[in-house]
Amino acid sequence: MAARQKVLVARRIFPDIVARLSEQFEVEEPLDDTPLPQPELIRRLAGKAGLFATGTELIDATLLAACPDLRAVCLMTVGHNNVDLAACSAHGVRVTNAPDVLTETTADFGFGLMLAAARRITEAEHYLRAGRWGQWSIDLLAGADVHGSTLGILGMGRIGQAIARRGAFGFGMQVIYHNRSRLAPELEAPLGAQWVAKDELLRRADHLILVVPYSPQAHHLIGAEELALMKPSATLTNIARGGVVDDAALAEALAAGRLAAAGLDVFEGEPALNPALLALSNVVLTPHIASASLPTRRAMCNLAVDNLIALLSGAEPLTPLNLKD
Repeated sequence: MAARQKVLVARRIFPDIVARLSEQFEVEEPLDDTPLPQPELIRRLAGKAGLFATGTELIDATLLAACPDLRAVCLMTVGHNNVDLAACSAHGVRVTNAPDVLTETTADFGFGLMLAAARRITEAEHYLRAGRWGQWSIDLLAGADVHGSTLGILGMGRIGQAIARRGAFGFGMQVIYHNRSRLAPELEAPLGAQWVAKDELLRRADHLILVVPYSPQAHHLIGAEELALMKPSATLTNIARGGVVDDAALAEALAAGRLAAAGLDVFEGEPALNPALLALSNVVLTPHIASASLPTRRAMCNLAVDNLIALLSGAEPLTPLNLKD
């Protein structure tokens, strides 16, 4: 009987999903939920054919050269800026991610984060819990309307389109967007969305949501210059990636009243945060949890497992990021 192929699960996941993997492979699970430094990841990948990965493991040429048995890296995330795809292809390692299954959940969260920032919901809760609520007043914690306002979306992929639907059809918002390329008419028309140049998007949006993937070209895509174009009454919501926004410039704009509020689920250098953001009451902060519903996180894990099983059995995966030679 042939020995079973070996697979490493890089971070703690649901036990029943590990059991699915164990039906097919010899599985090594993590001892705890601490992200593995690359030297430790390399050590644990010795003799392993597959890696169940998250967004925290660095997969680059150094690791690939040290792990000649590795054939498949299957991410449970959509984002893959922690993986050098070109190096993986050069070493004959197939890579997959988990798109689609988290689209609607992430759009729900992004829209909720925008609402919380616009209507000052977190600020109001802190105010109440601190015992500061003594009486009603005409402008007590008055925020901005969302219904009927202009929704700006930077990045119009699956999640951006899902947010556009919520804004247009749920809240009667005028939807404008900027993308590197305009959507095809058959995609754009049902959304009632209008493509505009980036500067126009920034100037017109009452509520701007960022949904762009991270790349070196997208680093600080929103910085001091871009923030200066926005309305002082506007809000900014980032569910894209840390580094897309210059957090220091954003904190400065919020503190100076040049921007009304922000909702942030991602940060530069996370889990560390710019301390200036923590000092502000007009920013809603969440710990990178936009896809964190239990059904969605399970679907993400199961898709990664499906891809691992396919690749290590010689079949094509469901959601490849690099192509078979």
